[in-house]
Amino acid sequence: MIELFKNPNYDFIGKRKWAYILSAVFTLIGLGALAYHGGLRYDLDFTGGTLIQVQFEKPPTVAAIRKSLGTIHLGESVIQEFGDNREYIIRMPLVENVSSDEISRRVQSALAAESSLGKFEIRRVEFVGPQVGRELQLQAVYLVLGGLVWIAIYLAWRFDLRGGVAAVVAVFHDVIVCLGALSLTNREFSLPVLAALLTIIGYSVNDTIVAYDRLRENRGKSVPRGRTFAQQMNDAVNQTLSRTILTSLTTFFSASVLLFFGGKTLEDFAFVLFVGVITGTYSTTYIAAALVVDWTNHVEGRLRRGKKAVAKA
Repeated sequence: MIELFKNPNYDFIGKRKWAYILSAVFTLIGLGALAYHGGLRYDLDFTGGTLIQVQFEKPPTVAAIRKSLGTIHLGESVIQEFGDNREYIIRMPLVENVSSDEISRRVQSALAAESSLGKFEIRRVEFVGPQVGRELQLQAVYLVLGGLVWIAIYLAWRFDLRGGVAAVVAVFHDVIVCLGALSLTNREFSLPVLAALLTIIGYSVNDTIVAYDRLRENRGKSVPRGRTFAQQMNDAVNQTLSRTILTSLTTFFSASVLLFFGGKTLEDFAFVLFVGVITGTYSTTYIAAALVVDWTNHVEGRLRRGKKAVAKA
């Protein structure tokens, strides 16, 4: 195995209180962004409606496109540049008793009537009904919650209850930060974004399991006398540091390439991976490991106080 660090001895766990403050700040920023925007901006797959991808011969203005669409009175549309300044995505809201083919025909007629837009080509038309949208929203919530529950059960069985609960809190932290980043950058929550979130959940838990496993391995050996649990956890984190950094950098560079060079279609997916890799690596040490240390210290402290009380009695 490649070792980036030779016998590292960084005091990660000793700095956990500062990390808690940092985590609280980013979590509050994320929740604040979600509250300010009234929740997430859902993609067409979740909200229902019609998506039309149009490529123009020359770069148009959003104002000209919106002006032309205003003549057909199909509700407020969302117009977004799609990679190229000649290509746009038009999202039309659901309209009762009007088919997607009819909406596409009306949009095409409206764009053709606006002379300033020039020639264009309709490249894609997608329609999602309201029932499908609602079902997808519920399925997305069930997927994430179900994943968290099974992670907690597995880790509680594989290690202990503290490890399971701490790992789920760490994953929840990662999800909130990623969703907050989506909201801050005004990106949409889509099916690819959901896939990225589930990937980050698995990635974060995998890192946590590696650290827990090394801790258990070390505790199976003879622990030096006077070595506290916090120091043992810090040793485990340091011993797996090279593996964590190598894995994180590999994923981070891959996500970076997709984000900056993968095109508009992959951008939101790559953005969540980009943010999630950073926060997932961070939370392994400063949320999952740190919470286990504080929880263990609290339990051991209560036991010591109980023994003292019994001895005095």
